[in-house]
Amino acid sequence: MSYSTTVETARTYYNSDDADNFYAVIWGGEDIHIGIYESDQDSIIEASRKTVSRLANLVALNSKTKVLDIGSGYGGTARYLAKTTDCQVDCLNLSETQNQRNRQLNEEQNLTDKITVIDGDFENIPTEAEKYDLVLSQDAILHSGNRQQVLAEVQRILKPGGNFIFTDPMQSDDCPVGVLQPVLDRIHLDSMGSISFYSKTALELGFEKVQVIEMTNQLINHYSHVLKELENRHNEMLKVCTQDYLERMKIGLNHWIESGNKGYLAWGILHFKKPLATNS
Repeated sequence: MSYSTTVETARTYYNSDDADNFYAVIWGGEDIHIGIYESDQDSIIEASRKTVSRLANLVALNSKTKVLDIGSGYGGTARYLAKTTDCQVDCLNLSETQNQRNRQLNEEQNLTDKITVIDGDFENIPTEAEKYDLVLSQDAILHSGNRQQVLAEVQRILKPGGNFIFTDPMQSDDCPVGVLQPVLDRIHLDSMGSISFYSKTALELGFEKVQVIEMTNQLINHYSHVLKELENRHNEMLKVCTQDYLERMKIGLNHWIESGNKGYLAWGILHFKKPLATNS
């Protein structure tokens, strides 16, 4: 299976032992995305689960709903949905290491009849058109080198009337040129999306815009919590991650926090809908 250069870079990173151990331990191994913090006392795991709950509550789900989670990580979202709404969830993810953990957790929680894990790439989603009622994604699309293609693929596989709901770390719409280079270098990207980019691209592809819930403060909260957790558990993490990886992670997290505080970043929930029928 071949991937674009940007996607392959992300795949190699998330397959590494350092990354796998860091996300499994510090993020909790179920959800590896930005959390919604209601107080400073919320743990990373609690806040991450609140994000999943917030997304799930935006639409009505039941046992007949077919969901695809693109960039699904360890599958925490799929297990939450399967348990709380009884829907069927497919997890599409490029990291074989993460997918293996996802399948293991599904088996341990007796959810293999509800969740299917697919090794693959959201720039070329391996499924037929108009299959899913809902496509979700949490903080994954930034890793694509062709984000317009990702949205086009989502539009292709959604049933008419289907919903596309996602979060993504983005640059602010008025971000000055060049200021995000330290962040981009750390995550091996040339660019980031923005709320205006995703909104414009979605509309061009035929989506209807339902709503955008901007919560950039939660991006800053989340990376601050992760940095604090890493600093508190540094010696413990040295048993499963290299010193070099942990030090580079601390530098990277500080870049995210600083850029967020300066207004260069954006984060929130973007919700689009595929029309029931196209106008003739």
